[in-house]
Amino acid sequence: MSYDVMVIGGGPAGLSAALNVRARGRSVLVVTNPPEENPLWKAERVDNYLGMPGVSGAELLEQLRRHAEAAGVEFRTGKVLSAMPMEDTWYLSIGTDMEHARALVLAAGVNRGKKFPGETEFLGRGVSYCATCDGMLYRGKPVAVLGYTPTARHEAEFLEGIGCSVTYFDRPASCTIRGGSQVEEITCDGKTAAVAGVFILRPTMAPTELFPGLAVEQGYVTVDRRMATNLPGLFAAGDCTGGPLQVSKAAGDGLIAGQSAAAWAAASCTPTATPSPWASWPP
Repeated sequence: MSYDVMVIGGGPAGLSAALNVRARGRSVLVVTNPPEENPLWKAERVDNYLGMPGVSGAELLEQLRRHAEAAGVEFRTGKVLSAMPMEDTWYLSIGTDMEHARALVLAAGVNRGKKFPGETEFLGRGVSYCATCDGMLYRGKPVAVLGYTPTARHEAEFLEGIGCSVTYFDRPASCTIRGGSQVEEITCDGKTAAVAGVFILRPTMAPTELFPGLAVEQGYVTVDRRMATNLPGLFAAGDCTGGPLQVSKAAGDGLIAGQSAAAWAAASCTPTATPSPWASWPP
């Protein structure tokens, strides 16, 4: 399906961006992990978000999402595996599906995971980031699952259900992947397993992996005052652009990024959605 804007990430920055896209009468899809995978979800108490003192992180996320849903924001639970620009359109691979939009907002937070030895070398030759996407390639074979999300065990169960022999590593601190032309074995935290495939299930991918050529500085995405990156049609907001890593800052970033993305989409196409009830709200 075609959207004016797609937002990667369902935290405060992404939801704020999506809300402001809808306020300008544009269609928007938020692609997000389950909310319990957001670090904010685990916060027992948030005291510095104006107007909502003492709210828990889970309550805050739920209220923000309800607000966005009421404005007509669409949601898709999943992980963006690749992004490709073609002419004036961005194409995103989400699991086994493809969606496209005129503009993107990257609001996926901070990727705190480091690549393991052999991970890049064997990507596409045994290493995968999506069990439900690539699992059938390893049907009946031994595989390893490196789980860093609450849903990782469900993906491991999916692999077992299609006949894979699964070795599960729960949030391993160190791993080394080895092989010849394909993956042959993995060692994590001192335990070695002979495998044909390795599924590394992290909450997010590093921005530069998803968007080759994206400008970053000290690990954070470089943006201008419009929250625009160096890639045409790609905007960024929230923790991925740097500190302070606070909800208020993320929501403000999202507002600017959403406005900018909506303006970018408006300059290149006609609306693909019915007007938002806030479409006449001044920019």
